Amino acid sequence: MPIPLVNSVASWFLKKRFHQIELFLKYPNEVQNELLLQLIEMAKDTQIGKQYDFASINNYEDFVERVPVSCYEDYQNLIEKSRQGEHNIFWPTPIRWFAKSSGTTNAKSKFIPVSEESLEDCHYAASKDLLCMYLNNNENSQLFTGKSLRLGGSKELYRENGTVFGDLSAILIDNMPFWAEFSSTPSNKVSLMSDWEYKMQAIVDETINENVTSLAGVPSWMLVLLNNVLETTNKTSLFEVWPNLEVYFHGGVSFLPYVDQYKNILPKKEFKYYEIYNASEGFFAIQDQNNSNELLLMLDYGIFYEFIDMSTYGSSNPKVIPLSGVELDTNYAVLITTNAGLWRYKIGDTVRFTSLNPYRIKVSGRTKHHINVFGEELIIENAEDALKKVCKKTGSEIVDYTAAPIFMKGKEKGAHEWLIEFKTPPKNLDYFNELFDNALKSLNSDYEAKRYNNMTLNKPKIHIARPQLFYDWLKQNNKLGGQHKVPRLSNTRDYMEELMSLNG
Repeated sequence: MPIPLVNSVASWFLKKRFHQIELFLKYPNEVQNELLLQLIEMAKDTQIGKQYDFASINNYEDFVERVPVSCYEDYQNLIEKSRQGEHNIFWPTPIRWFAKSSGTTNAKSKFIPVSEESLEDCHYAASKDLLCMYLNNNENSQLFTGKSLRLGGSKELYRENGTVFGDLSAILIDNMPFWAEFSSTPSNKVSLMSDWEYKMQAIVDETINENVTSLAGVPSWMLVLLNNVLETTNKTSLFEVWPNLEVYFHGGVSFLPYVDQYKNILPKKEFKYYEIYNASEGFFAIQDQNNSNELLLMLDYGIFYEFIDMSTYGSSNPKVIPLSGVELDTNYAVLITTNAGLWRYKIGDTVRFTSLNPYRIKVSGRTKHHINVFGEELIIENAEDALKKVCKKTGSEIVDYTAAPIFMKGKEKGAHEWLIEFKTPPKNLDYFNELFDNALKSLNSDYEAKRYNNMTLNKPKIHIARPQLFYDWLKQNNKLGGQHKVPRLSNTRDYMEELMSLNG
């Protein structure tokens, strides 16, 4: 198909879709309430629908009163039954797909249900919307003149009892329309290879001769791939390999620790970065403006949102509110009710609202990945902001990091212990630490209070990790590639002890 025609088809779709987007921008709470009632109506004859008498739920208040907040453990037995081929448990249409979520821990895997509706109306709809928004903001884009280099964590899919499980990216690739493969690289065959290290080189070999115009994948693993591309081709800039490269669509982990390293290998000022926020449970938000670090919450993908104020999270009476009740700059845990049969489900992420008209967010961290041993409430967002500031001041670059508490012993104060793998280490680690400590104080008043005169917390303790430490740790735990992430902050020392023993 000639490029002008492709662009005009895209712009027709864009105009059509923008009317729907305008609807939820103008009437966000009405759209969400209507969606909730549709989901309840659809699932009223399921096992869960009968258990909580969905047929008599008429509004949000009834829903809250009737249906409890849940987590994966509450769903585990029902999901196992569904995986054995039993239908109509928590969603009326048969669920054939289960996304095996990797997460950051070594705990048993979760199997997240993926319905036909969530595939079409959420995951694929979001992919189209992402392109729509990008093209709307960049009318001269040549995106469709070449291919998108996608990097998923996709290993092979496993079939049993008439159902299939695997990485979400593998499920998405397996269900993509046939024409989608023509516009992306590497081929499905290479994308679905299971040996990560062998696959990496296969992707490099297959993509370096393609006309790649966009990149899509998790920043940490994409960086490994792109550095391999430069090494193989003996180039210093990716534009020497792919001169028409114009945008990187990224998500999965915070981009902050990696941004400078990307700018080094993608030195054109006009190169674009677009962030997405998706997970096995659904696709939630999309960057809708150039050069922005805020994400537009998408309200018509079959997902109804609720939020728990993190200051009440884990208490006997957590404050749960619908979208209409959120406030700016408050840290919230996300609850979702979805068109794959998850009801008031805690996904484990935290967000902050940066705008209420429209509803835009920033992902601030994970409910389990923070340090609050001494009342300091240190979240990932604080850590990444502080590290970025300090790296800029000291000319250093970070590959990966993790942090854990040093618990109080006798009269000894507590502290935070950091293990950081640098690409470019600071010339003076003590100076780096001092700047880092001060940056954390300026970003987090609870941390500052605990650090005041070393009252509760001593200065952070920083160790430099040997090269490849985190890579080796992930490999040892069979977690190389794709969606697998290094746990950033933890309230226990489990990860730290394992990593320190590998650090030698």
